[in-house]
Amino acid sequence: MSRPHDTPPTRHVAFERLHNFRDMGGYRTADGRTVTWGALYRSDSLAKLQGADWDRFLALGVRTVIDLRYPWEIAARGRVPQAELFTYANHSIEHRPYDQAEIDPDTDPWRYLADRFAEVAEDGVEEIRRAVELIADGPGPAVFHCASGKDRTGLVAALVLTLLDVPEEQILADFALTELATERLVADWRAAHPGRTLRWPSYGRAPATVMALFLEGLTARYGSPSAYLTGPVGITPATVARLRERLLDPAPQAPGPQA
Repeated sequence: MSRPHDTPPTRHVAFERLHNFRDMGGYRTADGRTVTWGALYRSDSLAKLQGADWDRFLALGVRTVIDLRYPWEIAARGRVPQAELFTYANHSIEHRPYDQAEIDPDTDPWRYLADRFAEVAEDGVEEIRRAVELIADGPGPAVFHCASGKDRTGLVAALVLTLLDVPEEQILADFALTELATERLVADWRAAHPGRTLRWPSYGRAPATVMALFLEGLTARYGSPSAYLTGPVGITPATVARLRERLLDPAPQAPGPQA
C-alpha cells in the first residue's frame, strides 16, 4: 500500500469489526535492518470483513491470506470474503482444541497458555512450515490470522520475527499489543454467546509473559527458537533468505571513502 511521504506508518490499522489488525513493519533486526511496512499483516478473523471494512482491506493490496483456524471454525463462521481474489490457504496449526472461556479461574493463566502454545509447536510443525513458506514465496503483501488474532496468530508472528532476527524484546512487545484489543474481544464473545458465563477472567489477554514462557520452553527443549524452526519445523536456509529478502528493507549502505 503506497503512503504519502509525509504520512508515518501506522501499526494498528483501524477497522469497525476487526479489533486486532496490525502491520508487522518497523521492527529492527539484530543487524540493523527494518521489517518493511505494508508487507506483512496479522489479524483477527477476516470473515468479519464487510462494507467499509472490506474496502479498507482491499486498499491495503493484500494478495496472500493465510487462515490459521480449524476447518470447522471456517465452516461455522466463514472465511475472507471473495477468497478467490487471493492466494488463500488454510493451515490449521493447532491440533488440540480447548475453550478459553471455560478455563478454570484458579489456573495459572500464563503458564496454561504457554503450555498450549508448546502443544501447537509440537503438533503443528507441518502447518507452521507451510505458513512460513507461503509468506516467503507467495504473492505479497500477505496477512495471516486466526479467530482473535491472539494465540495462533501471535505464535506465528513470533516465529516469523525470530527468522528475521528481530530481538526477543520486540517479539514480546508485538505479542503484548493484543492487550489493546482485549476489551473488544471480550465484548464480541459476550455478544456471540448470550446466556453463557465467561468463567475465565483472563479471556482475551496476551501479556508478554506468555510469549516469554513459550520461547523459554523452545530454548530448553531445542536449544533456541531458531533451532526449533530449522530443526523440527524444517525451515531451510533458502526459505530464510527468501523471507528476509521479501520482508526486510535493504541493508543500510556503508559510507563511501571520503574525498
